[in-house]
Amino acid sequence: MSTEGLVKHLPNDFGGTGCSDDKIEIYERPLYPWEKRIHALLDVLDYYKVVNTEEKRRGTENLGSEMAAKLTYYEKWIVSAANCFLQKGILKPDEIALKTKEVGARYNIEL
Repeated sequence: MSTEGLVKHLPNDFGGTGCSDDKIEIYERPLYPWEKRIHALLDVLDYYKVVNTEEKRRGTENLGSEMAAKLTYYEKWIVSAANCFLQKGILKPDEIALKTKEVGARYNIEL
């Protein structure tokens, strides 16, 4: 896609860009527990008017095409929610960093 196309189209907007002859592989898989949790958490936050669906959608669209291409569906939700929490002052960057390290240590992953 041209630079102009990247500016005019959001990362998930493929309308009018053409496609290859390759077929899209469609498959279903069970959701991982963390995917179910983020989905439930954001539904609850929407119910209590903390983060609404529009904010979550806008957050995923604002990720940029490079990041959007690298993240899974629910990873995009997590980043969108974290950005929204930061913007609203619900969480601070150091709180997210601390929790990320804590969870990484739990699974022996350096983050």
